[in-house]
Amino acid sequence: MPQDPRLDPEMAAFTTMMEGRAANFPPQRLERPLDASRAANDALNMTLFNPEPRVAESTDRWLGVRGRRILCRLHRPSTGGPLPVLIYLHGGGWVWNSVDTHDTLMRRYATGSGAAVIGPDYALSPEAAFPQALEEMAGVVRWVAAKGAEWGLDGTRIVLGGDSAGANLALGAALLLRQSDPGLRLSGLLLNYGVFDDRMATPSYAEFAEGYGLTREKMRFYWDCYTPDPTDRMSPYAAPARADLRGLPPCLIHIAELDVLADENRAMAVALRQAGVAVEEGTFPGTVHGFLRAADHVSAARRAVDSAAAWLRRVTER
Repeated sequence: MPQDPRLDPEMAAFTTMMEGRAANFPPQRLERPLDASRAANDALNMTLFNPEPRVAESTDRWLGVRGRRILCRLHRPSTGGPLPVLIYLHGGGWVWNSVDTHDTLMRRYATGSGAAVIGPDYALSPEAAFPQALEEMAGVVRWVAAKGAEWGLDGTRIVLGGDSAGANLALGAALLLRQSDPGLRLSGLLLNYGVFDDRMATPSYAEFAEGYGLTREKMRFYWDCYTPDPTDRMSPYAAPARADLRGLPPCLIHIAELDVLADENRAMAVALRQAGVAVEEGTFPGTVHGFLRAADHVSAARRAVDSAAAWLRRVTER
């Protein structure tokens, strides 16, 4: 599609840079098996890896959840404790990415907020369709709440967050925990340009159907991978736009302006407020889906990280 004049100049330069880098890798194909496309996707994203900022501890730990060993990357910004914790779920359409592709972003949140950050490497679709990843993430939260002190964490100060499909899993897990573990109180939800509605019928879906990056065709493929049985999309745990949102913790919603998901994020902010949930909302003009990965190149991404870090400090303060 022609370049939108609203596109932030730094965002435009970043998009052009990544298109050039992508030419050095095999194309990402929306077809199964996904192994080759996953390898190319991850390799491209890892060209953005930055060892800075450094934290006091970055280690890989393992948790047994629902009969599966889940790798959890733990970033601790300081050796003190017990620290509040952000459990951050990477995006990628439930299909791509890992704790490696989001490692730098998680460390940015840790150093900016003073909270520890855990990145769980949840099971990907279509091999592990709904609700496996959702139930795994609820299990990780339960473990941190009950035993997080073993890792120097404060199990009473947990924020659950994520971007794109990770934000979907974060909100879905919060809804599931509200039902299954009413005594477990989250401190907040950090929702970055999340997937909340399977219907794909908003004006932003029509406007940005062919780009940038995230298209309607890709979103249809991702939903088919995550919920191959279309009836599962009626579940509020899969499509939180269908949920009763009452009783959720404070939420921060960050929205990319030029994104097929922009309108469903705005609608989610409205629905949360109508349900009595405290919501802070920010739209970043001229940005596209996934812009947080561009923090080394796009000032809007750095502002978003700084804003989220300040919010994390507020919602986890004693």
